[in-house]
Amino acid sequence: MDLNLSTKPKEDLVKDGSDQTFMADVIEASMEAPVIVDFWAAWCGPCKTLGPILEKEVAAARGKVRMVKIDVDKNQMVASQLRVQSIPAVYAFFQGQPVDAFTGAQTAGQVKAFVERLAAMAGEEPGLEEALTAAEEMIEEGDLAGAVETFAAILAEEEGNLRAIAGMARAHLSLGEYDRAKGILALAPKGKEGDALIAAVRAQIELAEAAQKAGP
Repeated sequence: MDLNLSTKPKEDLVKDGSDQTFMADVIEASMEAPVIVDFWAAWCGPCKTLGPILEKEVAAARGKVRMVKIDVDKNQMVASQLRVQSIPAVYAFFQGQPVDAFTGAQTAGQVKAFVERLAAMAGEEPGLEEALTAAEEMIEEGDLAGAVETFAAILAEEEGNLRAIAGMARAHLSLGEYDRAKGILALAPKGKEGDALIAAVRAQIELAEAAQKAGP
């Protein structure tokens, strides 16, 4: 699992483009990462709803995808070349070529899926924070095996990650594997054994063992 994180500021990820800057902002930029082109106009009601949703998802992708907004009233050349007949119209470019597109209003879920598909094209998997959150949610949802697998992948990338160690131990605890859970906690780096995350799970293990010994 490649947990490559990007900290590019939002303003670099979303920008206004034009006929004159299209080559640099879209075609050339798409050689590094997928670029979404949002064709819009001030009079277009659905555009006002779609634009912010797109921007939110692009920001959430944290550098894996970029976005360029083009006002078709002021920039008709590119829109004409791409045969944009109605707006909102959204095109995606990667490696200098159009790779996906849609027209008309879309739900937030559809936009999210669209952006995630583009992020996947760049060959980048979710960042560390997203992976940790996903694994923790798996525990809450009862997918303990999935949580263990995800935490293990995180630890393979970042040995000694306390949140992953605590989460993996908690998953084994929920499976009733107390010795395994304690073994996972032992992976905590020297000097971090008393960290609050580790201590909390250790206390949960001790309580569970005490309850087991006490019996019904």
